[in-house]
Amino acid sequence: MRATLMFGPGEVRVEDRPEPRILQPTDAIVRVVRACVCGSDLHPYHSIPVSTTGQAMGHELIGVVEQVGADVRTLTKGDFVISPFAFSDNTCPICRDGFQTACLHGGFVGGAQAELTRIGQADGTLVKAPATDDEATLASYLTLADVYLTGYHAAFMAKVAPGMSVTVIGDGAVGLSAVLAASRMGAEQIILMGHHQARTDLGREFGATDVVAERGDEGVAKVRELTGGLGTHAVLEAVGHMPAYHQAYGVVRSGGVISRVGVPQYDEAPVGFGSLFGRNITLTGGPAPVRAYLEDALADVLAGRINPGRVFDRTVSLEDAPEAYRLMDSRQALKVMLKP
Repeated sequence: MRATLMFGPGEVRVEDRPEPRILQPTDAIVRVVRACVCGSDLHPYHSIPVSTTGQAMGHELIGVVEQVGADVRTLTKGDFVISPFAFSDNTCPICRDGFQTACLHGGFVGGAQAELTRIGQADGTLVKAPATDDEATLASYLTLADVYLTGYHAAFMAKVAPGMSVTVIGDGAVGLSAVLAASRMGAEQIILMGHHQARTDLGREFGATDVVAERGDEGVAKVRELTGGLGTHAVLEAVGHMPAYHQAYGVVRSGGVISRVGVPQYDEAPVGFGSLFGRNITLTGGPAPVRAYLEDALADVLAGRINPGRVFDRTVSLEDAPEAYRLMDSRQALKVMLKP
């Protein structure tokens, strides 16, 4: 089969690899119908150690079940499925608490940018969806594997509610998804901090009431101005770099919440009196337990209440995966779909 591998910084290739096979009786093999490049894939694109074997890439997919292990009970060959980016049994105590990304028997999906992939804990992980050839619906399905529900998780963990004010930091696909989720939750004011107009225009369509293109201290001052000097009740940080974290505690209202879903590219960050402690700021967020939210979001997609697939602005063949990475890294594309 054909699969996407990364051999070093900026070095992405599509090569022949052996087809995956069932390793555990709870596994399923899925033929990938659509996959995509994630913003988090750009972190290794800049810094992954050079290797001769390559790292299989991709964690977002929708597809058709090709084979199931002996212990799989809820899926059969031919089922159309959405796969969360983390696999989980969906039954352990942590899963029942709603944090499937920390499942006691789970882990993270890899190798989704390929023709076929193996999914562990298939009964607990894969969610069946109506098969379709409609490209807009396929795009929205694919956002439920990660990007939309990561944005949703940011808003959920911040307890966004009607009447609240929210700042979203980052105009990538996750940030725009966070705008859409906060709007769905009834936020009264949603300030999107981003400076790519095509993206912020979509953010306005998703529900942003204001856009702040300025960064750093200037951006913080602008948000403060828009909120009467108070800052916003919640900040949804969808970038993962230290400057975004500094902006977050600069614009959050005293007593408010910072919810981070951008994969942090740092291990240490200010939490003391001058940043969080002194103003009673809550810090939350983490990897989105997509499985916890997926069925409700799927119902919203099928009913036409949301169209999160609009974050995809480019579709290329699997063979063109290296170009997909280049387009996203250069900010020429917001989010690129791969079609095996």
